[in-house]
Amino acid sequence: MPTEASAPAARKPSVWRSFTEPAAWTMCLLGFSSGLPFLLVSVTLSLWLKENGIALKSVTMIASAGMTYALKFLWAPLLDHWRLPLFTRLGLRRGWLLFAQLGVLCGLLLMAAFTPLQLQPFVLATLLVAFMGATQDIAIDAYRIEIAPPSAQGALVATYALGYRLGLLLGGAVALILADHIPWSWIYVAMAVAMVLPIVTTLFMREPTVARSTPLGWRMAMRESIIDPFTDFFRRYSWVVAGLTLLFILLFKLPEQSIGTIFNPFMRDMGFSKTEIGAVTKIYGVWIGIAGAFVGGACVARWGAWQTLGACIVLGACSNLLYLLLLGNQGSLAVLTLAISGQNFAEGMLGPPTVAFLSLLVNRQHTATQYALLSSLVNLPGKVLGFFAGGLVAVIGYGGYFAITVISMLPAMLLFAILWPRFSKERPGDIAEAKEPST
Repeated sequence: MPTEASAPAARKPSVWRSFTEPAAWTMCLLGFSSGLPFLLVSVTLSLWLKENGIALKSVTMIASAGMTYALKFLWAPLLDHWRLPLFTRLGLRRGWLLFAQLGVLCGLLLMAAFTPLQLQPFVLATLLVAFMGATQDIAIDAYRIEIAPPSAQGALVATYALGYRLGLLLGGAVALILADHIPWSWIYVAMAVAMVLPIVTTLFMREPTVARSTPLGWRMAMRESIIDPFTDFFRRYSWVVAGLTLLFILLFKLPEQSIGTIFNPFMRDMGFSKTEIGAVTKIYGVWIGIAGAFVGGACVARWGAWQTLGACIVLGACSNLLYLLLLGNQGSLAVLTLAISGQNFAEGMLGPPTVAFLSLLVNRQHTATQYALLSSLVNLPGKVLGFFAGGLVAVIGYGGYFAITVISMLPAMLLFAILWPRFSKERPGDIAEAKEPST
């Protein structure tokens, strides 16, 4: 039996060795499955809509279907406590995951069949892809947490992130480059076919062996699956600290999240072709983001999640100012490369401290539901701002909009300073199975 002193040494598996483990390759493929539909209902979709003559205001609204990802906590308890009748033999996690993946595949085929020319059914198909993609993310997070002990989670997160970036690469860069040569509808058919690989992965991977209690009576079931996960956070931290923390979570990624739906229309208005956008922003940019993620992870290991998070928030917000350079250098690939380098590197750095900080807050008795809630809150405000992005740009222009995204970090940094005494000493390794309420 390892002692407390020896435990940390046991929690440091080789990162390179993790890539040879079956669970790591499984998480890599599931990460690909998670990343693929995300841009297809947001950034990539916005360009397809713009090319079909949809007004910019409507483009940003429709492409905000990705807001579904920010609301996934609403149905996350369902994935913890209800087995799908048609998928019972697969188990709880694999059953929901296969259901969601099939939903994404069918939704992409429907988007290809209707196209924006039939706008109403096309929007419904887009919402189906977004809803199923968000459901898939809930199932994957829960699967990752349950398939391995806390000491192995770091390696699984790393391989998941690699797969996720590859999914973004296909749904972003490859889709944009292909759009210069073949119709958008065929691109979405190809993306649907790409979902077959993770579906096969789900059929052959093992179900986590987790003992689950079945509450007696609907009142007890409602309490354990819905009420307890939400009230537990306030029990463990004081109401004041919990409230300020949730407000901070709502605000700190606002500068990054508010760029998404406006990005591709902005690139086109700056005179770049779809191939240039795909090559620079979605291929080169992805690898810059991966480099930033490695740097962010190293910073978390050296200085902890909280300190790194504060520095990355400021860096990420200020990186949006680089897009102002494009307003005076339209069509310049050199300036575009500079802007993408800074923004993607900063965005990549912000990822590891975000995951580490949210992990610190989660009680492992309610991991799936609480993590879905916290990760949803991170993305919600930016998605709301992105919904109105087209209207704001029409009034204040691109320059004014980017300036607003930078200024939006100030409330978050004020909360960061207020919460500093509470979180500055905590590290990811301090996560407990169930923390006691704060006194």
